[in-house]
Amino acid sequence: MRITLSISTLASAAAAALLSMPAALLAQSEEVTFHKDIEPILQRSCQSCHRDGGAGPMPLVTYEQVAPYAGLIEYKTGLRDRAGAMPPWYMEKDIGIQDYKDDPSLSDEELAAISTWARSGTPKGDIADAPEPLVFDDSIKWRAGEPDLVVVMDDITKLAGTPDWWGEIPSAPTGLTEDRYVKSVEVIEVNDVPSAGTGRETVGGRYIFHHMIWATAQMDENGERVPGLSIPWPVHEVGRNADIFDEEAGRLLKAGSWIVSDSVHLHSNGVDTVGHLEVGFRFHDKDYKPKYQNAFIGLGNGVDISIQGNKKDQELHAYTVLEQHTKVITFEPHLHAPGERMCLEAIWGYTVETLSCVGYDHNWVRGYPYAEDAAPLLPKGTILHIVGYMNNTESNPNVPDPRNWQGSGNRSVTNMFIDLGIRVTMTDEQFYEAMEERRQSLNLGPNDHVIGCPLCGAPLVAPLADADGSAQTAASDDD
Repeated sequence: MRITLSISTLASAAAAALLSMPAALLAQSEEVTFHKDIEPILQRSCQSCHRDGGAGPMPLVTYEQVAPYAGLIEYKTGLRDRAGAMPPWYMEKDIGIQDYKDDPSLSDEELAAISTWARSGTPKGDIADAPEPLVFDDSIKWRAGEPDLVVVMDDITKLAGTPDWWGEIPSAPTGLTEDRYVKSVEVIEVNDVPSAGTGRETVGGRYIFHHMIWATAQMDENGERVPGLSIPWPVHEVGRNADIFDEEAGRLLKAGSWIVSDSVHLHSNGVDTVGHLEVGFRFHDKDYKPKYQNAFIGLGNGVDISIQGNKKDQELHAYTVLEQHTKVITFEPHLHAPGERMCLEAIWGYTVETLSCVGYDHNWVRGYPYAEDAAPLLPKGTILHIVGYMNNTESNPNVPDPRNWQGSGNRSVTNMFIDLGIRVTMTDEQFYEAMEERRQSLNLGPNDHVIGCPLCGAPLVAPLADADGSAQTAASDDD
């Protein structure tokens, strides 16, 4: 997790934490110590960034490094699912699906331990209680694992104090000589900014790339795109985690393809910076064949947006109807500076069900991959609905001037409202099979309910029409 320290606000932040922390979080049955209780939390959720050579502004490995920041750690972790929270994972824990892959968030018990430790003098405890120190390999920069193929884009220079820039950047060949299916893709920015950062509070902190919308395409000998379908890939955004596709729906990377983009957004970070993007692909085995089709379903509003000045709790809405059975692999809210929160709902028949609600931080754009037995299985005809909650007031630190009305647009001071999550479509047979696997895995009965699977608990005996139109009874294979 990454903590940005602002000396001018630390006192007020700590005071706010003291006033707002629920008393229940302070209840502990025994002394909380660094080595026994706090160090394991830091190892799991913090030290990958907060260590020497990491992206965080201070190391949080030894007691001597951590204890001076105890109050700040209590405050930042206590934010939990709102902008500024650490670790940067904003899934709300009191609504919707709660099972996600690579979830670094803290439990209520862990928050209570941090709070108690910070307020009881930060006792060090017995070194014998300490976990084995983590060993970090700084040569490995890929969170999803070492890629099978890395494509390095051209360097771009962004000067300090210059305005934002949008446009097309040079394409780059993948060099791939045979078609391969991709199990994950990860885009990282590499620049010459020291790990301590720029010292300037900007969207994205030490980085200059806000986002890149990209695809892969074939190019002719003149460097022009060959007519035909380009294959879109997940948008790169600042702070973005890796995209891991459904195990049964690898995405195809064609031989001889190039990475192309005509929509890159750059912003100054306060110092002259040279940086580039690197795209890492991990492949399935050569004989791999996908079972499901990737779905490119538009869900959002990038045009009809109106956000009033000096007003919070403003809502945006967008809908889409699923024309095929669909499995939702990830939920990924994309808003801009006024965005505080987004929820994803599924409307099926008379049922309106919230699948996920997450806070939003414009400095850390996250994708939330559902665990395998939690990924929504939605029948065709389901309406997907996203709700965005916008705060255009001075209480939102990402808004430069809350007096201004804001509409839609590419700039960080204008707005987008999109769910960029990954989805796959299923045939009838695949959909029924997936629901049966879910029932078996979770030991579901006909009266059980699973969030995001409205038909998983459907009766196991249902009337079917035979060839002449009369009704007959169809039973499950278990009867």
